Amino acid sequence: MLMGGPSAEREVSLSTGRECARALRGEGYEVVEVDAGPDLVAQLKDIKPDVVFNALHGRWGEDGCVQGILEWLRIPYTHSGVLASALAMDKERSKAAYRIAGLPVVDSVLASKDEVMAGHVIAPPYVVKPNNEGSSVGIYIVHEAANSPPQLSDEMPAQVMVETYAPGREMTVTVMGDRALCVTDILTDGWYDYEAKYATGGSRHVLPADVPEEITNLCLDYAARAHDVLGCRGISRTDFRWDEARGAEGLVLLETNTQPGMTPTSLSPEQAEHCGITFGQLCEWLVEDASCER
Repeated sequence: MLMGGPSAEREVSLSTGRECARALRGEGYEVVEVDAGPDLVAQLKDIKPDVVFNALHGRWGEDGCVQGILEWLRIPYTHSGVLASALAMDKERSKAAYRIAGLPVVDSVLASKDEVMAGHVIAPPYVVKPNNEGSSVGIYIVHEAANSPPQLSDEMPAQVMVETYAPGREMTVTVMGDRALCVTDILTDGWYDYEAKYATGGSRHVLPADVPEEITNLCLDYAARAHDVLGCRGISRTDFRWDEARGAEGLVLLETNTQPGMTPTSLSPEQAEHCGITFGQLCEWLVEDASCER
């Protein structure tokens, strides 16, 4: 069970790893928990695992780096491969792939941190986020009435994505293999940020989402197509915003997560359970789906 690691999402990864290890032991697997560090290659050579369950989140573990190590060592692993992981983690490049596939996204640009703080690089309202991080770490919303640009924290990278703000409801769909599971409507008091995602009671999940059948079908279709166009394997989760006032035209893709969280408050295990798949069965399916050359 590969978990932890050096990314900004270390604590969530540790929680994911512990939950998945417990579930797999319940399904009869022997599990060794490994906190991914600089000696990872030596650890894996010593353990000689049959399969690596990748429970890492964020950079290094979700962007193709660890996947490349596992390919080199010829150890079968879960979730997406090198290319799909790198592509999905890079928000601007994944949006370019969505556009080619005819999937709806909002306009966006890449800009330097200095440019963003010096003046509006696009007309407000807009969102500023790292181009290659997940879990809403370091997201700034600049409202329509904002007179001045945002002052970004020191933790923000030198280059960021600036994208047109998409109003509406926050929804998400998990894809498992070639099956889109269901649509979850995520209800919060404000922005669906890191705290809302991972704190107990931080958000309320309604599934299946109480939306028109047309919107449900579009979400399921778009998520399956996003999974396919990026080349994802195992499970992925695609996030949406839906502006009810605009109907189907108000539905846009935000991003696809190739390593969805597997914690007690996580969305993908909830969707699997709604479809009759227990947490243990989901983890077992991921292990049995593992391979190299993904």
